[in-house]
This record gives sequence, C-alpha cells and structure tokens, in this order.
Amino acid sequence: MDKGYLCLVLHAHLPFIRHPEYDDFLEEDWFFEALTETYIPLLDVYERLVSDGVDFRITMSLTPTLCGMFSDKLLQDRYLRHLNKVIELSEKELFRTRSHRQICKTAGMYNKKLKKCRHVFEKNGNNIINGFRRIQDAGKLEIITCCATHGFLPLMIHENAKRAQIRVAVADYKEKFNREPRGIWLAECAYTPGVDSILKDNGLRYFFVDAHGILYGSSRPRYGIFAPVYCPSGVAAFGRDIESAQQVWSAEVGYPGDSRYREFYRDVGYDLDYEYIKPYLHSDGVRRNIGIKYFKITGNVALSDKQPYDYDMARSAAAEHAGNFMFNREKQVEYLFGLMKRKPIVVSMYDAELFGHWWYEGPDFLEFLFRKIYYDQKNIRMITPSEYLKIHPDNQVLQPSMSSWGDKGYNEFWLNGANDWIYRHHHKASERMIKIAKQNPSARGLKKRALNQASRELLLAQASDWAFIMSAGTTIPYAHKRSKDHIYHFTRLYEQIRKGQIDEGFLADLERKNNIFPNIDYRVYL
Repeated sequence: MDKGYLCLVLHAHLPFIRHPEYDDFLEEDWFFEALTETYIPLLDVYERLVSDGVDFRITMSLTPTLCGMFSDKLLQDRYLRHLNKVIELSEKELFRTRSHRQICKTAGMYNKKLKKCRHVFEKNGNNIINGFRRIQDAGKLEIITCCATHGFLPLMIHENAKRAQIRVAVADYKEKFNREPRGIWLAECAYTPGVDSILKDNGLRYFFVDAHGILYGSSRPRYGIFAPVYCPSGVAAFGRDIESAQQVWSAEVGYPGDSRYREFYRDVGYDLDYEYIKPYLHSDGVRRNIGIKYFKITGNVALSDKQPYDYDMARSAAAEHAGNFMFNREKQVEYLFGLMKRKPIVVSMYDAELFGHWWYEGPDFLEFLFRKIYYDQKNIRMITPSEYLKIHPDNQVLQPSMSSWGDKGYNEFWLNGANDWIYRHHHKASERMIKIAKQNPSARGLKKRALNQASRELLLAQASDWAFIMSAGTTIPYAHKRSKDHIYHFTRLYEQIRKGQIDEGFLADLERKNNIFPNIDYRVYL
C-alpha cells in the first residue's frame, strides 16, 4: 500500500518571439532549441510510456505564449527548415568524424535523435499541442495554464490588468485543449494575496507557491508543505518541496553536474572550421550554438580539456540518478507518513527546459524514473493536483504569503535598478487600456481590431521575461527593445482610438507581426 504521493510539475515557458519581418532571427532559436531538446523529447517519452502500458502521472504548464508559438504556421515552417539543416549537418558529421570512434558514435546518436524529432513533429501535424493533448486525454498528463504572457502579477497595480492576464489565459487554454483548465502556474511562481480570488472567478482550482509562501502564511500549516492549503477563497495552494528541488537544481549537489553528462557550453558552432560550419549559421555569419556537442562535463576543467561524451555512459548515470531519486522519495514519504499519520504529497517543481536543453539526459532520467516507480516500488504513487484534491478534499485554510521562486524568494529579481523603469509604463498603459475599454464597450470593425491589438501589445509588454533578462544581464538590448516597442505600439494605438483616426496600415502590420491570441476580446479589461 502506498504511503505518499509524488507530484512532478514541469513549467514549460518561453516568451512570444516571432519576427516575420526577418528571414531568420537569433532569438527564435530559443524556441527551436527547446523544441528539439526538451518539448519533443518529453512528448516522445510520454508516448513510449503510454505505448508500453506504464501508468504514470505528470503535471505541465504549457504557457499561452508557448502554445501560441507551437500553433504558428510561420514558426512551424521555420522550425522544420532549422531542423532539416541540423540533420544535414549531422549527416556530414558522420563522414567527418569517421576516424574518431567515440565522436563518430555520438554523431550517429545525434543523427538518429534528430530524425526521430522530425518524425514526432510531423506526425503531430507540425503542432505538438496535438500530442500533448492526446497524453492528457489518456489521463497521464495534466496540462495547466499560466498568466497570458507570463505577466508578473505582484507588481501590477490595476486589478483589471491582473484579471486580463488570467481571463485571456483561460480562454486560450479552452481553444487549444478543448476543456477547462483546472490549475495554473502563476508566472515566476509569484503569488500575492488576492490573486486567488481572480483564479476562483475564472474556474481555476489550484496553483503553486514556493515553500515559504505556505510556511510564512497567516497561520502555522499543520502538515508543512506536504499537504496543500486552501486560501480563504477556497482555491488550493501546493507548496514546493525543497529537498527534491535541490537534488535536481543544485549546481553543487544536483544530478545534472555529474561528470558523465553532456557539456552544454562546448558546441560545434564554435569548435569547427568556420567555412565548414558557416552554412548552418544565421545569415549574419556569427558563430552560435548549433546543438551538436561532443564532450562531457568531465570535471572542473577548462572547456578545451573536456573529454569525449559517451551517451551510453550518460544514460547509465541517468538510470542511477533516477533510482536514487526514487529511493530518496520512498524514504521521505515513509518518514512523513509516520509523522503526519496522513499520506504526504511531495511536490517537485522544475523548469521544463532543464530536462533536455540544459540537462541533455533529463528526459532519459524522467523515463527511467517513471518506469522504476511503476515496476520497482510500492510506497509512492504518482499523482496530479486534481487527483489529490479529489481524494483529499479536506485541507487546512490559511492565507499564503507573498512569495516567488526567484532569487531571495520575493520580487527583487523583477524589480531592481536594472529594470524598474519599465513599470511606470506598464501602469500607465494598463490605466489607459482599462479606460478606453470602458469608453468603447461595444466597438465594431476597425475600432474593435485596434482595441484588440492594443490589448495584445499591453500583454506582450507585461511579459516578466523582459525584466528577468535585464536582471540576468543576458540579451539586454533585445529585452529593452521589446519593452519599448510594445509600449510604443500600445500608446500609438491608444491615441488613434481616442482621436478616431486609426491608421489601418499600421494596425495591419502589428496584427501580422504580433498575432498572439487571434481571438482576443479587449473587453477582458472591463
């Protein structure tokens, strides 16, 4: 008889990046890389498990921006073009590396996996939402939504702006998955009291918080983070388990740092002769990651001293780590069951891109883990939040505290000297959007199109990704440009609507470029 539950949660998100005005665009590669290394491999794992009769459960947030890119014909075509070029390079690599046995073996692995990736993509009609929907309909995967554009709700001062993020997300989910969403991943796992009432109004039954969101709540949680709590609104909050998070996330003690795993930072885009690799770079000719990497982590050595990667050895490491993770969860639930006299739920939450993109063997780890839990033990039952609430409908009521899973646990990463300038513009644009929506409750024709596009531009400006990038110090010019462009587009549309002088050419160009949420209704701001 099982003594506790394991709830695995993967947060799958990327900002909406789509640039039809360019033939190729560097930041679109974020999406293409994640498709090849994370989203398609995860779907492939789920499909194999279902085919083999392995009963498993996993929860994934597929954010509306990510789903918008999955569904976009332009990006689908560009991804296939990108994938076919990498496959072509992998064919050449089989010949080039033929004199180095281990490198050639790894080249063969890439060639096989890339072709499998193309097969999975094409069999799902170039839209892998279709595959994820099938796994959800089979009862193995629970897909939850997220704030419409990953907007950071605690820093929004207008209630209607928060509501719009949730309303648009719920409507988009219904369109994509033909059912109501049951739960939500709040962007950056960031909660602030009162948001749960908005979730309730939109039919959402649960969300997630970091551990301190529950531990520092209005009263002491009887079961700590090992049972959900109900907010005063009746919406459930599930807390993140710190122990299982550290085993996977930690750079010092986490599994992905094992020396046998693939080294992320050494790539053929930089290693190989420039003229050889040039056809697989962007039109600007600048070296970049291609995704083919021949070396393992090895240890604390320079990139030039990394040793050749052995995928078979890395898979063995993934199997070992899956067994260790399962063993630790068994001991954890045994101890907690004896202490609580109730089956604990261990909620293990991770960014989905960790599995495959950053930790190449992550999907293998998950497949080994699901199979081991199914075949090799009886203490743990995998479960989704909805299933848990159905089995255990009675839970403690308390008010969780404001929290996020960012650095230091609160808002600092999204509000600091590097990014604070954006919020005055967000607040003013939100105020204007609410005002102009109220002034035009029944717009038609060109005015309705302009109001809908103004909504899109505001939502896109509010994406937490831009503030995150500014803090992280990565592609700062791009984050600055996206923040300024969307606010500029919104402001210009606002003035045109207000004056009754809408520039249809300008509007049509924005509708072509920033086409997320094609069925959006600006009245979400009312």
